[in-house]
Amino acid sequence: MNIGQASERSGLPVKTIRYYEEIGLVRPARSENGYREFLDQDLQRLKFLQRSRSLGFSIEECRELLSLYEDRNRASADVKEITRAKITEIDRKIAELKSLKKVLTDLSTACHGDNRPDCPIIDDLAGCHETREQSKAKP
Repeated sequence: MNIGQASERSGLPVKTIRYYEEIGLVRPARSENGYREFLDQDLQRLKFLQRSRSLGFSIEECRELLSLYEDRNRASADVKEITRAKITEIDRKIAELKSLKKVLTDLSTACHGDNRPDCPIIDDLAGCHETREQSKAKP
């Protein structure tokens, strides 16, 4: 199959498939006239990459997972280790997002949202703010 067909069957854009080839994640055969010829095993790799990326794995993590996928003597513990590391990373990102949400919620609550020019959100962004704790601590 050609790259357009591989794109259609894998769900990946042609540009992404070319990029994956460029960085060595897929290596389709070439016809005599230089066109890419994707075999079923190439399509399987593309689908594997598409699913891995959709779950948040980085290109390098996908490279590791592909290597394990193709290694019939792999230890499932190796795959699990990569997955557990991704879960830890996701948990960290969730904590960061919750913290950002709290800050933005507090700023939004502090803003009157009326026609007055004073705005705690702008003050905070400009670095001209006091926290509630700082203002309460003043005599």
